[in-house]
Amino acid sequence: MNSALPWLLPLVFGAAFLLSLVAADPWKPARIAANIGLPLTLVTAIGGVVAAASGSAVIDGLGLTTALLIAVLAWVIIRFSFRYLQGEPNQRRFVSAMLFTLAAVGVLVLSRHLAVIVLAWGATSVGLHFLLTFYAERKTAQVVAHKKFLVSRMADACLLVALGLIYSVTDSLSLDVIQRELASWSTLPTSIHAAMVLFALAAILKSAQLPLHGWLIQVMEAPTPVSALLHAGVVNMGGFVMIRLAGLLSLAPVAQWLLVIVGSLTAVLAGLVMMTRISIKVRLAWSTCSQMGFMLMEVGLGLYELAMLHLIAHSFYKAYSFLSSGDTVAQVRAQDLYRHTAQPGVFSRMLLALVLSAALVILSATSWHWAIGLELPAVVGLILVLGFAPLLWQAGERSLIAFGRALLQVFALTQLYLIWHLVFAAVVPAAPLESALLIGWVAVCFIALYLLQAQLQSNPRGALSRRLYPWVYNGFYLDETFTRLTFRFWPVRLNEHQAKTRVNHRQFDHRSANAGEFSS
Repeated sequence: MNSALPWLLPLVFGAAFLLSLVAADPWKPARIAANIGLPLTLVTAIGGVVAAASGSAVIDGLGLTTALLIAVLAWVIIRFSFRYLQGEPNQRRFVSAMLFTLAAVGVLVLSRHLAVIVLAWGATSVGLHFLLTFYAERKTAQVVAHKKFLVSRMADACLLVALGLIYSVTDSLSLDVIQRELASWSTLPTSIHAAMVLFALAAILKSAQLPLHGWLIQVMEAPTPVSALLHAGVVNMGGFVMIRLAGLLSLAPVAQWLLVIVGSLTAVLAGLVMMTRISIKVRLAWSTCSQMGFMLMEVGLGLYELAMLHLIAHSFYKAYSFLSSGDTVAQVRAQDLYRHTAQPGVFSRMLLALVLSAALVILSATSWHWAIGLELPAVVGLILVLGFAPLLWQAGERSLIAFGRALLQVFALTQLYLIWHLVFAAVVPAAPLESALLIGWVAVCFIALYLLQAQLQSNPRGALSRRLYPWVYNGFYLDETFTRLTFRFWPVRLNEHQAKTRVNHRQFDHRSANAGEFSS
């Protein structure tokens, strides 16, 4: 297969961006690019799989898979945006920024040169800045975009230093050259170790990990299609870049520990904060923050195939959730974990659900091991068990028939995951971390979160809930601290009217705040 074919996707969006600057109707090149980009990338991906299966070519499975994801998201978001923004002023600005961002993301996912990856990552941030400030007159939009600007520039500084360190050792920034050098190393040179720590820091910064997460939660001033693009595509790029650097990361334990510790803490704490939110879009934003932490944790553990599956599934879920936010409200209410009144027997039901989920996952994994020799890392099994258990306890509250259906659903989902595990392992093979201490840390974090959920649901007005609620509702005051520190040295510039306007970053609901309980 011609290695240049996948690059047609960013070329199409790049050409559409240039045309949108001068076309009478900027939506026309955007819609044409979306309609061309998706089938073109799909045909390229199918051709690549056929060529790889026949042994006639070696393809970049990671880049091609992610490019196909970007093409699908672009097709959906551009079509939605065309209808959503009808009648809005400054549509040319929106279309041009959207196309520029999509072109930059396309370059980022397809390139195998670190300098190009870093430049494209920075360009993605620039395009996103124009999208976040689409309503430039709004003070909140300017403040939040400034916070993201500061975080992104810190990440860019880390990346530039990392490039210098890698080049000083390898005399190249090509990943293919670096991989050949890697084959001759028994351990990573100190400079490469430091570079990987800096790449991990950049991924943490650009993936909105605590305590630098505030900009992601507060970008609701932007149009809904921007939220969909941000949460479904752009913020995932931290995880993607670390998967791209898997060969180096697997030999850099400090970077792995950093990703696991920060990612797991963010997943747990952001997951708790999400429970206190009334606004569906804000709740989805906290969910993204938590999911990005979970993904970086998976990368740090060397579970690259699981992280890639997580990236794709999260992208589609968040795009659907934001673009159909009206339906999402009803779904969230139906799946609410935290009620206003105590639920008798809920703790025992949640423990039973955990046991049954574990039995189904262990039975499935054992059967697959006997059948085809599939080895499922223990930490992956733990993630599946804790992830599927809520399906059982929620169904158990409704009826015995619903509980039986949930058992079948968990069994079927486990088989589906094992199939996808095999598929994505062919794209990005795992290199599971063998640190019992780090795996134990992850197990403690998520088991504690599960048990805390059980306690809060069984007694939402209890002493634990009342003491924990103010801290959780205020995001543990992390964003306020970061904002005060950074704005003291680099304040946001506002016009006279904006400076006199009050801004409220929180989506506040007096009913929930006064209740002092975990609810939705």
